[in-house]
Amino acid sequence: MSRKTVNWKCGVSGALAGFSNGFFGAGGGMVLVPLLLGWVRLEEKKAFATSVAVILPICAVSCAVYWWKGLLDLGAALPFLLSGAVGGWLGGRWYDRVSGKLLRRIFALLTIYGGFRCLF
Repeated sequence: MSRKTVNWKCGVSGALAGFSNGFFGAGGGMVLVPLLLGWVRLEEKKAFATSVAVILPICAVSCAVYWWKGLLDLGAALPFLLSGAVGGWLGGRWYDRVSGKLLRRIFALLTIYGGFRCLF
């Protein structure tokens, strides 16, 4: 695959993840990881790590838009931010101990569970 094709696919993938994050208030990684794995053809661990790096600025932009529109309740978010930071730290520490195949399966199960909860 040419570098130009990869750059184009990365740009489209990022835009879709950003739209999903801004529109649904979450889900950028749920869109980005499958695109990085299947369309851009990144190796599993690189796809997950790249998604984490991309989601931070996407979330910051979405957060700013929600704040500007008066839709953000930081008081309600604070407990999730603190515990989420601990969970993120733990996940990052354990990341290299898990195979890419297992990561993909866990991600798939969480995605299916989330989709099921949204439907029912």
